[in-house]
Amino acid sequence: MTVTRTDVVQAARGWVGTPYHHQARLNGVGVDCVGVVIGVARELGIVASDFDVSAYPRMPDGKSLMGLAELHMRRSDEPIQPGQVIVVAFDTDPQHMGIVGDYRHGGLSIIHAAAIARPGRVIETRLMFSRSMRFVAAFDLPGVA
Repeated sequence: MTVTRTDVVQAARGWVGTPYHHQARLNGVGVDCVGVVIGVARELGIVASDFDVSAYPRMPDGKSLMGLAELHMRRSDEPIQPGQVIVVAFDTDPQHMGIVGDYRHGGLSIIHAAAIARPGRVIETRLMFSRSMRFVAAFDLPGVA
């Protein structure tokens, strides 16, 4: 079966509402931003069911997140598209990732585990970059057409 970017977005939307919990990986129970990406990849069968990464700190160090992204996904030079994974920075270092969706009111959205939402949970919001949320890189998940 070929996995498409549309499949990635649909699977990611199935995680919306899951509570935030650092390094958790269970849909409906707890997950962090990396866990959403890993969980979606597992559901779609594009990584082994036991695939995981855990070598990243709660506080960004400027290297861990990008290193893991570069190791397990393919960086894209194309314009951002639904079904891709994006890495963003809120301060100086890359520290957050999410899956790009097609926003229902036009444009793009980001499906991500937001620790700052009250209560923290997986949400889908319009994708808007600013001085407080800067684009770092876009990646394609392995095996997604």
